[in-house]
Amino acid sequence: MCGIVGYIAKPENSGEASREYFALDVVLEGLRRLEYRGYDSAGVAVYADGAIDWRKKAGKVAKLEEEIAQRPLADSVLGIGHTRWATHGGPSDINSHPHVVAGGKLAVVHNGIIENFAELKTELTELGYNFVSETDTEVAATALAHAFEQERDLTRAMRKVCQRFEGAFTLLGIHADQPDRIVAARRDSPLVIGLGEGENFLGSDVSGFIDYTKQAVEMGNDQVVTITADDIAITDYEGNPAEGKSFHIEWDAAAAKKDGFGSFMEKEIHDQPAAVRDTLFGRFDEQGRLTLDEVHIEESLLKSVDKIIVIACGTAAYAGHVARYAIEHWCRIPTEVELAHEFRYRDPIVTPRTLVVALSQSGETMDTLMAVRHAREQGAKVIAICNTQGSSIPREADAALYTHAGPEIAVASTKAFLAQITATYLLGLYLAQLRGNMFTDEVQMVISELRQMPEKIEAVIDNKAQVAELAKSMQDATSVLFLGRHVGFPVALEGALKLKEIAYLHAEGFAAGELKHGPIALVEEGQPVFVIVPSPRGRDSLHSKVVSNIQEVRARGAITLVIAEEGDTAVEDYANHVIRIPQAPTLMQPLLATVPLQIFACVMAETKGYDVDQPRNLAKSVTVE
Repeated sequence: MCGIVGYIAKPENSGEASREYFALDVVLEGLRRLEYRGYDSAGVAVYADGAIDWRKKAGKVAKLEEEIAQRPLADSVLGIGHTRWATHGGPSDINSHPHVVAGGKLAVVHNGIIENFAELKTELTELGYNFVSETDTEVAATALAHAFEQERDLTRAMRKVCQRFEGAFTLLGIHADQPDRIVAARRDSPLVIGLGEGENFLGSDVSGFIDYTKQAVEMGNDQVVTITADDIAITDYEGNPAEGKSFHIEWDAAAAKKDGFGSFMEKEIHDQPAAVRDTLFGRFDEQGRLTLDEVHIEESLLKSVDKIIVIACGTAAYAGHVARYAIEHWCRIPTEVELAHEFRYRDPIVTPRTLVVALSQSGETMDTLMAVRHAREQGAKVIAICNTQGSSIPREADAALYTHAGPEIAVASTKAFLAQITATYLLGLYLAQLRGNMFTDEVQMVISELRQMPEKIEAVIDNKAQVAELAKSMQDATSVLFLGRHVGFPVALEGALKLKEIAYLHAEGFAAGELKHGPIALVEEGQPVFVIVPSPRGRDSLHSKVVSNIQEVRARGAITLVIAEEGDTAVEDYANHVIRIPQAPTLMQPLLATVPLQIFACVMAETKGYDVDQPRNLAKSVTVE
């Protein structure tokens, strides 16, 4: 949930040398890029002149920078930094990281939760240690300091304490007595190594060092890494040597910038045509058959699958619900969608013939990671659909299918949602082709329709002025309802979630058929109701039923905001406002109908004066259960 950065270099790589930056420059830039992971507080620690110097401040990274401007830090080639999403202890200066202990010699930053911190704190208190914060991190730092006193080596000390810690965590430590290294450890929490020449990096994800290197290394679970300016050394917690997996970062620093847009969310809405296009790219062999290079599960096993379970949380779960309609239609395999945090606690029926599909933008969603492990323990094969290379979920799955949406910085997901739908459609078509449910030319016809979507999404974005004006006119609304049927139902759920996340507005999505079973009681004069109307060219009975739903809420005083295809005249008599989207097959419509709802939420939040990229109480990656 938090953002972590580490940097170490040779002295000649800093200051007046060719790179002309110090550790503080690298760490602060990394924290700016990782602030989407947590923004309750921020802090840095550097080594200089035989001592650790640090600054930390409640609030966003800008507050930390103001503090450093008033009280500058020494130039250094060794530094660590942290931007926090509070778990143990509220946002405050004293609870901020780094936690500096051992008389100012040891600095630690931490992501995750040390679940047995209370037991450890009692032991350390009995040994004479004192604590000033409310955090489990200070306990971890103190335990590491105690182990260092015994081991006189930071790497051995880190391995020792990690064997005691319970929970999910990433830890980075620097010590004034060993200023040639950063020692880090991870368990079920993200950490990636960046490789340079005469310098090395650590980050919660590659955004933390993307300005400086494209070469990175994945760490495995329950491992410790010691980085120096020239080398990295990975071991397990017992000290046995381990190998990381090298990879090349496919995007550059420019992709993580706003590019003139007012917010990352606005930029990422505009990125969606490219996100869908890039996720589709390069998926065919010379014979025109769909291929998924990252899926290395034996074909015989995939042919024997008799049930698919999609596991995900939040927006990703709604992408899974959309996928369910397509997969069942194309593959004729029963498909369920499970919230990952409920999945393993309800004793699900999972067999070796079950295929589990895990959706996660970050690849670090802790609930989904735990569900993946449970599924594999039950004998199921797992395919991860993820946007982030080097992350935990695709590493632990049996196969991975990467989306290519590029970095998504805004907390409220937009382009990742459309990319996930696209990737699940690719998986569904691949299974249908493999199992003989569809011929190659049928698969190619659907792919041809998918390939038209980027241009059509662009057309929806071009109509954003109409949606923006509607959002501004409704800024005083206290509640918004969303109705949809078939694939329009999860679109309604996602539209409501966006308003909750960034506009802090009561919003609910309903299956339109449920309207008369209770939700219509919420409709009163002036109630805004979005209705996602299915294509009149596809499922005629559904189209007419949804038009009837529009009439029902309009008759009770609702303001009806209708998302309908171009040429659909049947809605015009019953809609206060019609938002047009291009014509598309039924299963493609979510890629279009979702976009106006994203724009509406974004503009409404901005009109209310809220920070759309960093909404209150939320962080981008949920890396704790």
